[in-house]
Amino acid sequence: MTPGNSPATHPEPTALTPGADFARVPLWKRVLDICCVLFVVLTLLPMLLLIAIAIRAGSKGPVLFTQERVGLFGRRFTIFKFRTMNPGADAAVHEAHTASLIESNTPMTKLDAQGDPRVTPFGRILRVSGLDELPQLINVLRGEMSFVGPRPCLPGEYSKYLPWQRERFLALPGLTGLWQVSGKNRTTFNEMIELDIKYVRERSPWLDLKIIFKTIPAVMAEVRDMRNRGRRPRGRFIQQSHPELTGDCPNSESSRRDICPTLSLLPVRNGRAHLEEKMRP
Repeated sequence: MTPGNSPATHPEPTALTPGADFARVPLWKRVLDICCVLFVVLTLLPMLLLIAIAIRAGSKGPVLFTQERVGLFGRRFTIFKFRTMNPGADAAVHEAHTASLIESNTPMTKLDAQGDPRVTPFGRILRVSGLDELPQLINVLRGEMSFVGPRPCLPGEYSKYLPWQRERFLALPGLTGLWQVSGKNRTTFNEMIELDIKYVRERSPWLDLKIIFKTIPAVMAEVRDMRNRGRRPRGRFIQQSHPELTGDCPNSESSRRDICPTLSLLPVRNGRAHLEEKMRP
C-alpha cells in the first residue's frame, strides 16, 4: 500500500454496543487477555503500588490520567494511564505534534525525545519503559482493549484518517502490538498504519504470543536508545538547528540513509562535526 492510495474498499467503522463488541472479539483472544492480566497483576502488584506512591510523592495531582481514545469500530472510550505530566499540562501540544507527524510522514519520534517540559522526571522513566501504560489493564478487563492490538488513537487523529487507513479499527486496540515491536518511533505514520492492518488481517494466538514475547526486548532497546541520547552533549544543538537530524538516528550508514537521509550525505564519523563547523560565523 502506498500513502494516500486506497486499496480495496474497506467497511466504515460503526458505533456498536459493548455487548456487540464482545461478540466480534475471538474467544481465544479474550481468554488470552484475561490470562495475561491475571499474570501481570499477580506478578507486578507491589511495583504498581510503588509507582503510585512515587507519583503521589513526586508532584501534586491524581495518580491516574484519563483521556478519551478511539477503539474498536471507531467507538470512543476512556483510557487509563499513570500520570507522567505536571497537572494542567496542555494536551494541544501533543495533538499538534501528532498532526505534524501525519502530514509530514516522518519517523514518529515522541515529544519526550526533545525534552518535553510537561513531563515530570519520574514520568519520563515511566514513559520510556512503558510502565505508564499498565493501568490500561483496566481497559482490557472491561473489554475496551486487548493485550495485543493497534495503538488507540486520539479523536483528533482519527478524524484525519483516510478510509483505507481505518481498517486498523477492525481490531481491539492493545497495550502492545506489531508496530511497537517493529521499530515504533523509527517508523512513519503510514508504516504504522500498514503494520496495524497487517496485524488485523493475520492475527492469531501464535502471532499475539510472539508479539508479547518481543515486547520486553523492544522496550529494553528503547531504554538503551534514551540513555545513549542522554550521553550526546551536542545533540540538542543539532536537533534545534536541524529538526531532521534527531538523536534517534542510528550510527550505521545503512540505517542513517533509511531514517535520516540528510545525515547520510555527510561522512559517517564526522557528519555532525562537519555540520557544526559549517554553521560557525
